[in-house]
Amino acid sequence: MRFQYQILAQQLAQKIYQGELPAGQRLSSLRQFAKLQQVSLNTAQHCYALLEAQGLIYVRPKAGYFVQPVRNAHPSVAMPVHPDFQTTPRRISNLELQIEIQEDSVDPRLVHLGSIQLSPRLIPSSSLRRSLQRALKHSHSEDFLYSDRQGNRQLQEALAAHWAEDGFYIPVSEIYISNGCMPALAVLIQTLTQIGDSIIVPTPSFNGQLQLLGTLKRKIIEVPAHHQGIDLDRLEQAMRDSNSKLCLLTANFHNPLGFVLSNDEKQKIAALAARYQCFIIEDDIYAECSHTPVRPLPIKYWDQQGYVIYCGSISKVISPSYRVGWFSLPPRLQQYRAQILLHLVVVNTPLQLGLADFIYSRAYREHLTALRPVLMQQVQQYRDYIIQSFADVEVRLSNPSGGYALWLQLPEHIDSMQLYLYAKQQGINIVPGIVFGEEQRYKNCIRLNAGHELNGAIAQAIDCLAAWTQQQL
Repeated sequence: MRFQYQILAQQLAQKIYQGELPAGQRLSSLRQFAKLQQVSLNTAQHCYALLEAQGLIYVRPKAGYFVQPVRNAHPSVAMPVHPDFQTTPRRISNLELQIEIQEDSVDPRLVHLGSIQLSPRLIPSSSLRRSLQRALKHSHSEDFLYSDRQGNRQLQEALAAHWAEDGFYIPVSEIYISNGCMPALAVLIQTLTQIGDSIIVPTPSFNGQLQLLGTLKRKIIEVPAHHQGIDLDRLEQAMRDSNSKLCLLTANFHNPLGFVLSNDEKQKIAALAARYQCFIIEDDIYAECSHTPVRPLPIKYWDQQGYVIYCGSISKVISPSYRVGWFSLPPRLQQYRAQILLHLVVVNTPLQLGLADFIYSRAYREHLTALRPVLMQQVQQYRDYIIQSFADVEVRLSNPSGGYALWLQLPEHIDSMQLYLYAKQQGINIVPGIVFGEEQRYKNCIRLNAGHELNGAIAQAIDCLAAWTQQQL
């Protein structure tokens, strides 16, 4: 269970990382902060103490509390700019390119700067092995029979307890286990919509989601997104004026932009979903990749009417190869339970038991505690090296406060598709911006993966991209 001081500390930390509270700014006194937030003085003291322990604020004797310079805020490069647009329902293009990029992501001959995945060195293989061995040792005979399609009870209970520790609660009866996050999205989309229906998505949006929607023959209604979040006015307009009854979005450490919405914005989105009776599939796959010790709350936390479907998996914090994900089905949608179970592929039971042990033994929590500062440092190293390598080119670069996707915006006349083809010839995998939306809006952008250690091969690949870009100028 999370305490109030932890939630307040998280909100202030996000403002510091996003630059809303710049380095050197004086904060409210403890008494002022307690009065403003309507909490006790003791809660305010605990909040500031936690931020001080995280190195985000410092105290000057007889002067007060001040914001510490954030290590991953680089002053020499601007944030990407994003187009404003109005859109109508449209089909998804570039499906063949999407499939080609997906195939490239598993090609061992390429330097993987494109697909967002962790280095094998960051996978807690020893702890996982111990949990799997314990699970098999203590398993029962019924664990080797056909299992419940909704998922193993032990894993459902372990996930519910894990989330409760982070401050949000989903009943065990509403949790469904799936073979990863994307299969969960596919089942939900096919259950709640028909071929030809339109789904609201903020763009730039994760290209894998767009590929899925295109494959399922669904149209999209795009809503502008930027490095601070989603245009909520346009989101409301799309919910109000379109016939769409489904929205697919990520609120925490969005791929590719890296933003995290504020709690007020999440609460507003939950209210909009209820007002316009538009279901939201919340893909929260990166939430536990925060660069701070505190995990941000999902939109689901504010869902009072049952219009938010929560989804996630272990792919981004452990390994995509385990193929274990989950989603919640609120009571409002229980009428679709039989249909959903019919399309769900049952997940390996011993693996579910092993992951339940991994959570209950605290090994999962320990892994997250160790992973988060590594991700922050790794992302900072990538940003520093990219800025150094592109020093002679006017670029803009995202500055995520979680996850490990980087959005690099090149000069306007640079064609990222040409860069993608050139990089592939050089044995480098990147993802061009045109697959993150329609109408060529992001043709001068690329997405880069910072999930691997910045070794010599990756540094050389970044230098290669920078040299080609400079040559085009």
